[in-house]
Order: sequence, then C-alpha cells, then structure tokens
Amino acid sequence: MNADDYFWKTKKRPLKTKPRSKPLPKAKEKYLEAEETFFQELEDHLIGYERKFQFEHTKNWRFDFYIVRLKLLIEIAGSPWAVGRGGKKIANTFNKYDLAEDMGYRIERLEPHQIESGYAIRWIQSQLERLEDGTDQTIPADRSD
Repeated sequence: MNADDYFWKTKKRPLKTKPRSKPLPKAKEKYLEAEETFFQELEDHLIGYERKFQFEHTKNWRFDFYIVRLKLLIEIAGSPWAVGRGGKKIANTFNKYDLAEDMGYRIERLEPHQIESGYAIRWIQSQLERLEDGTDQTIPADRSD
C-alpha cells in the first residue's frame, strides 16, 4: 500500500524511518587549523598534554586538550565537542563544565584566533613558569603593605 492510500484509509501519515544513531557533528575549518597549530606548539615546547580528553567515562563529553601539570582542560571554539546553540545543548555544556570543575579541573575556552596569534601557548607557558617558581600566590605571606 502506498503512502496516499494509507493516509486516506487511516487519516494518519506513515512513520518516517530515522537512523538509529546520529553521526558526529562536523568541525569547522578554523577549528581544524587551530587544533593542528596548538598541537604543534605543544609538541615544540614539550608540554605534557592529552588530546580528546574524556574526563567522565560514562558521558560522551570530551575536551580538545588536557594540560596535565596544570589540570587544565582546553576547549577550542568550533569543535564538534563544543556544543552549539539550543536550550538543551547549552544546558548540557554547562553541566559538562560544572562537573569538570567539581572534579578539580580548570577550564579554558579558546577562540581559534587566540591560538593562531600565539597568545594561548604564551599564556600556558607563563602558567607553567608560575607553577615552577612557586609564585602562584596572590597575597604576600608576611602581609606587609
């Protein structure tokens, strides 16, 4: 029975078949270039990292990079894991960020132009230097002003 006959006999439209699983979202070109640049910079400066870091194994949430010594999660804007517009998607992103912060991670969301300009790698290097020097204090120990 074709769709028109079915409709006129039952006054219902036939069910549309949907694929069981949705394909992963596509990454933008700027994101791909920024990710490759950031990867090369981390390799050149010998900074310990993980790519496509999944901090919660029960969720399908990933961050683009994880800087191990800083416990820093980096998400590049435009990535397929950076959830886009929409109510549920934005709420899902905030849940992802909240859970990561509760687990003790720091989160940075970088734009591709920040990576291309070299700002991101300089900032990470300065954070690592502060960690090595022990100058990560905001209040002086002797409290003298």
